[in-house]
Amino acid sequence: MPRKVAFSHRQKREQLLRKRAIKRGDIEDTPTTHSDRRRNPRVQHSLADSAVVESARKLQSAFVKLPKEFLQQTTLLSASLPLPRPIPSQAAVWLDATPAVAVRDDDTSQLTCPRRPKWRYNMSKKEVENNEEGLFKKWIDQTDALVDAWAEPDVPSTADSPDQIEAESMPRAPTTFERNLEVWRQLWRVVEISQIVLILLDSRCPLLHYPPSLAAYLASPQLSRKRTILVLTKVDISGPARADAWARYFQHRYPSFRIVQVETYAEKVVSSGRRAYEPYLPSTFRQKFVDALRDTHAELLQAPEHIRDDPEKLAAWKPSVKRDVDWDSVLNARGGKVGLAVGGAAAPRAKGSGEHEEASAEHAVHEEDVDLDFLTVGLIGQPNVGKSSLLNALFGVQKVTASKTPGKTKHFQTLFWTSDVRLVDCPGLVMPNLVPMETQVLTGILPISRVSAVSLCVYNAAQLLPLERIFALEHPGLQSAPEADKRTWRGPRPQTERGRSAPPWTAMDVLIAFAVKKGWKTARAGRPDINRAGNYILRMLAEGKIRWAFWPPDTPLETVEAQHEPGLGIWIPQGNEADFDISEGEHDVQPEVDATDSEEDEVEEISDESEDGEDESDVDNGTHPLVSAGTSRFAALQLGADGDEDEDNDN
Repeated sequence: MPRKVAFSHRQKREQLLRKRAIKRGDIEDTPTTHSDRRRNPRVQHSLADSAVVESARKLQSAFVKLPKEFLQQTTLLSASLPLPRPIPSQAAVWLDATPAVAVRDDDTSQLTCPRRPKWRYNMSKKEVENNEEGLFKKWIDQTDALVDAWAEPDVPSTADSPDQIEAESMPRAPTTFERNLEVWRQLWRVVEISQIVLILLDSRCPLLHYPPSLAAYLASPQLSRKRTILVLTKVDISGPARADAWARYFQHRYPSFRIVQVETYAEKVVSSGRRAYEPYLPSTFRQKFVDALRDTHAELLQAPEHIRDDPEKLAAWKPSVKRDVDWDSVLNARGGKVGLAVGGAAAPRAKGSGEHEEASAEHAVHEEDVDLDFLTVGLIGQPNVGKSSLLNALFGVQKVTASKTPGKTKHFQTLFWTSDVRLVDCPGLVMPNLVPMETQVLTGILPISRVSAVSLCVYNAAQLLPLERIFALEHPGLQSAPEADKRTWRGPRPQTERGRSAPPWTAMDVLIAFAVKKGWKTARAGRPDINRAGNYILRMLAEGKIRWAFWPPDTPLETVEAQHEPGLGIWIPQGNEADFDISEGEHDVQPEVDATDSEEDEVEEISDESEDGEDESDVDNGTHPLVSAGTSRFAALQLGADGDEDEDNDN
């Protein structure tokens, strides 16, 4: 039998990108014949296939990499800084729990999302792209300057107390935002073609998903004709009390917006005692969601106030949306007959537009002579807020690929809910916001496999949740047997009870205790695999296996303490069971996603480990690896004793 050909990470990624392109219908699948499998056939890649792979590669999100000195500092501090126990009740309130978020108003007012520059129909593609690249580069420089000014720590003055030693504190990681122009172009196109924009917010911390930059972008004059609806997702995780509190908070802060709540998954019984979830939207949430769309559509059919005051303008005015929409059909539409993917121009050209007419895409779409065949509803938001999951729940079947990996959707997708309503799913973008990276990781905005500061993120999570209680961990300092008393006595040995007081918990103690309880050890040194433990903990927090949620700002502490006992922080215990079942397998909870999801996540983790090139010898030197080598639910990626992996060619 011939030896299998080596398959590199780059070839594996290209193969998965090509599979997704075939699934979307961008290219045709070439069937493999029986003769092609005999002897290493030469794969003929056309120029079209290469272009599709290159286009998909351009849509990969780009973020800033943390310096090595910062990772070393945070790793050492996570082993020395004690965690606050019990957790104060004010930690459950959003801004009180995250003081780094409370920044100056002048800083937040300058943050915004990049806007597409004006263009004309007679401009070439190269001219439009050059204008977009120039504006985007200027926006990157301005945003980086604001972030750098915010990230500089304030050095307190010690002139009054020269003998006072400054206490150590954990530094905050710089914030992260999307730096890829191709991904921002997806947002521009979705907003341009949409008459109603749905902003999806994770109900566990909605303010993080509606930053000032996104609010300023939607409030621009170019988007004044759009109507916005705020959708609070994952209310089954946050609970009705917190979800209702956030709904009241946003209604008071944005009285012109409609706020709806949704939950998109329902648990179903599968074999072998495992749990799985299927797309499902309860009828109550579906009714409120459709009612919000109906009322917003009715507002778009009404003329603006300055036109209603002029009878001549009112007689000539026409709405910029489809007049007649069968909302009863929208409410009852589900199953295989809905969710048909369609193509077509993102911004159709108006019939009366001339060559020298200068207009943006928003003005072009809303010309009166444009054919309005359907109402377009766009879904935008940050990664992992549940845009694709909401579409699947609305359709009642799996129509859009949904994954646990944040930012799974890379290209906007257009689907018809009914013949009157078109839905557009925008890829998730990390909006500019003056929020530390560890807070972004807690909420699942960033892919866990790309997180290098694992100890910092676990330290931040342990300040908000009693992780040692959730997992029923035993402190590593208490696991060793007490030393025997070797003293001699002339008379009888006195019987004294020496109780061992529990030492304070640190983030490193949590990681070590979790790895020991799971039996995870490094391959070479045999030490507790803290990177795998941290990776697994962060995944459970981001995916909602451990329920948690913040309260809105200015929530009375009496309201917080009335829900649960003190000392829980943002943790929401499930029923009467206080401890999390740590023996639960990594594959016990299985959401219904496409098989390609796990393959791409697997390649992503392998690539991250190979690029960073960290070796486990760091553990022998007394320091911990700085790169996340955790595998979480991918048990097949465990490194052997020699640290090598064998990958087979799937072709």
